[in-house]
Parts: sequence; structure tokens; C-alpha cells
Amino acid sequence: MLKYFSVSGYKNFGELIELDFSDVRDYRFSTECINDGLLGKIIIYGINAAGKSNFARALHDIRDSRMEPSKRERDDYYLNVKNTNGFAEFLYVFQFGENTVEYKYRKTASRDLVYEKIVIDNELLVEYDREHPGDIHAENLIKMAPTLRLAFDKVISVLHYIVTNTPFDINHPLQKTMDFIRYLTLDTSWEHMDSALSSDIGHIIKMDLVKEFEGFLHKAGVHESLTVLEDPSGKQALYFDVNPPLPFYQSASSGTKALCGLFVLFSYAKHIRFPQLFILDEFDAFYHFELAEQIVKMFLSLPNAQVIFTSHNTLLLTNRYMRPDCCFIIGNNRLVALPNATKMELREGHNIQKLFIGGEFNE
Repeated sequence: MLKYFSVSGYKNFGELIELDFSDVRDYRFSTECINDGLLGKIIIYGINAAGKSNFARALHDIRDSRMEPSKRERDDYYLNVKNTNGFAEFLYVFQFGENTVEYKYRKTASRDLVYEKIVIDNELLVEYDREHPGDIHAENLIKMAPTLRLAFDKVISVLHYIVTNTPFDINHPLQKTMDFIRYLTLDTSWEHMDSALSSDIGHIIKMDLVKEFEGFLHKAGVHESLTVLEDPSGKQALYFDVNPPLPFYQSASSGTKALCGLFVLFSYAKHIRFPQLFILDEFDAFYHFELAEQIVKMFLSLPNAQVIFTSHNTLLLTNRYMRPDCCFIIGNNRLVALPNATKMELREGHNIQKLFIGGEFNE
């Protein structure tokens, strides 16, 4: 599970901005929002241009950084415009049972990883700065993997290199860290739903999930039935079961197409048994607030997952299914949980949205 994250020097985050998943309060309601003593389900609220999407991308950056530089996402506006250090710095702290893994890295551009530091249970494993390749701090790494070549100047990333070249047990904290990173998911269905829709529909048909998807749509207010038929090219395709049948791909609304992507993501998540993190950025862009609430409740049912929703919908700031320590406000280079934004003792009976609109959380 992710215990702590911070980033600085990246996009609109000139100064350090952080999210502490261990800042759990003693609320006795909505306990399903807490996983193993950490914040498990989080809503980040912010107005347009507050930094929601950039924070989501920052959280996801670690997954991109394990790839070869040429395969990393190209971003010409990666560093903050007022960045004087020349790099963006990321810190992830993972917790797996009694073990913690701290992974810090710096990038001078979206594809240029220049510094890495790995700490396990508060002991330095390795620290490497590509600007000073001969100065490697790796005494504990040498003890742990004495046959590992320390040729870090030729590797994609030190973390990736260590895990892929050392026969770790599946329960080793570094192996768990890499598994967590591998399945870390950023969903921005509002950006690419058409490009991903064909793949999503193919997954639903192949995995025989049509009836389950149909039921999901019915709960969302889309009451048509679904069926699988051959399209003009002879391939199996998803259709609305009306007379005449309508092809789902061409006739579904934008909101229904976006629901398709979320359903597939959820169906994958249900079958992954180890910890994972989903970031659903502006997930409710096409949805009525009642449907947005339904989607939040659906992902709350995932026991092994941390889920971060970003939204500009104040109706999601509620104690009906969330709790104050899981509701955050982003803006002005700050990310603050509601209990830390007020001197009021927030309780289950409070109308959080009304308090927010009334300015209770303004500083």
C-alpha cells in the first residue's frame, strides 16, 4: 500500500505538495475507506486548473519511470516554470505489513531519470546520482545481492534493475513494490475513451461479461438490453438489443462509453488479490451526481485497493459514504484533508458540502 507521496518542481507544483495516507482519524463510520490503517479511498476536490490532473499524473509518474526512456511519455512541459533546481523530485513510501520501502527519484525531463534512492525499513539500500556515476552508496545492496553488477549507468532505473536481476521471494518488500507499481492505474477516460473503447468492448465479449455489464448499465440508468452479434466485417460486436439492433460503439452516448471503461477497470480490479492503486481523474465528467456516487460506492467495495477520485463536484464531499479524513481540497500548491483545514471538530452528522460552500475550510 502507498503510505506517503510527495512531489516538487513538477508542472504547477513549484513547492512540495504531499499526501499522507497514514493521517487516519478515529472516525467510526465509513470504515471501508480505510485499508490496513491507511487511507484507502480518497476524494480530491478542486476547481478547474487547481492541479487535480497534474497531481494524478505525478502519482502515476513512477509507473512511467520504470520503462525505457524512449517509451516514457514525452512531456515538453514537465518541470515547473519557476523551477530553479533543474529537476522534479518524487518520494513514494510504501508499506507492506511491517516493512516500509522509500523510493525517491529526480527527473530533469519526462524521459530523463537522474537520481534514485531506495531505503528499506529506514536503512539505506542504495543511492545513485547519474551526474556522479562513480559515487554509488550501495553497501547494504552489496550485502543483499553480492553478485549484482553495479553498472547503473546502463540501466533503465536502479529499482527496476535490482528487482529484475535479483531472485527475490514474492513477499520481499522490493518485489511487492514493483508489483504495486506495475498495476498502478491512472484512468482518464474522458481523454481517451474512444481510442480505448474498442479494446474495452472486446474484453467484455471475450470474458463473457455482457450480462454483468448490462446490469451495471441498468443501475446507472441505461435500461436497454445488450447482445453480441456479428458486425458487417464478420467480427463479434456489442449491440443494443433493439429492433433493429444498434451498434454500441457508434450509438452509445459519451457517458455510456465512459462507463464502459470504468466497468472494465473494475472487473480487472476485482480479480487482483494484492494491493493496487487506482487514480480516477475527473471520473464523473459525464455523469449526473447520483451516478457519480454510485461509481464511488462501487470502488469502495474493493478491499485490496487504494482508490483516488478527483472531481470538481462538491456533492461528493459527504459523510454518507466517505469521511472527512478521506476528503481533500487541492489548490494554490496545497493539498489538505478537511480535518486539517478547519478548527471545527467534524462529525458524522455534519453536512460537509454545506460547510465547504459556507467557507469553513478556507484559510
